[in-house]
Amino acid sequence: MNTAPNLATIPVIGVETSPEDIYRIGRDLADGPLALACSFSIDDVVLLDLLRAHLADIEVFAIDTGRLPEETYRTAESVAERFDLRIAWYAPRSEALEQLVRDKGLFSFRENVANRRECCRIRKVEPLQRALRGRAGWITGLRRGQGVTRQDCDAVEIDSANGGLLKINPLVFWTRQQVLAHAEERRLPVNPLHRQGYPSIGCAPCTRAIEPDEDERAGRWWWEDPAHKECGLHRR
Repeated sequence: MNTAPNLATIPVIGVETSPEDIYRIGRDLADGPLALACSFSIDDVVLLDLLRAHLADIEVFAIDTGRLPEETYRTAESVAERFDLRIAWYAPRSEALEQLVRDKGLFSFRENVANRRECCRIRKVEPLQRALRGRAGWITGLRRGQGVTRQDCDAVEIDSANGGLLKINPLVFWTRQQVLAHAEERRLPVNPLHRQGYPSIGCAPCTRAIEPDEDERAGRWWWEDPAHKECGLHRR
């Protein structure tokens, strides 16, 4: 795998830069194989549509935690058909997952932040690490408007949590309204939970609908402080 550039080589990318141009900048800086992480959220589906001309050069992967809502799996099938994709699915190591459930039960993640992060590490982070092996960089649907843990994201950044890979966030400057408008205009497959008050969708036991005055990720691990609301996939 090529070594990712250091921070000094990443140009300043203005808010007016289009998602496709952000992708191109990141692709050229990475100078190696890229993967796109897809959770089948509306953000990720819009990202696939914006980068549809480049998908032949990108591996699209997804993480099956074993506890995703049925609506997410159905959306995944629709997305694969719409974009003619062969999605690379990654799942938790069965031994680690069995040991966790055996030792702590099925809902240990609700007891404290440490237990929740342990569950996320087994179900999400370790599969992500496998998905990123041999990659020079990865592409995500992160936006600054998604919550307090993401408001400082850059369009292109070094992902030190994953060995210094380049991380490309083409939608970082977009608002939720822009994402919704694009999905509607293009008639993209949309997870039906989005229309039921779930702007952010993860594992079923860790996701709820939000109230109109709450931020987008308020329904994720709602029993925790907002500053803790990351699973480990996007540690900064």
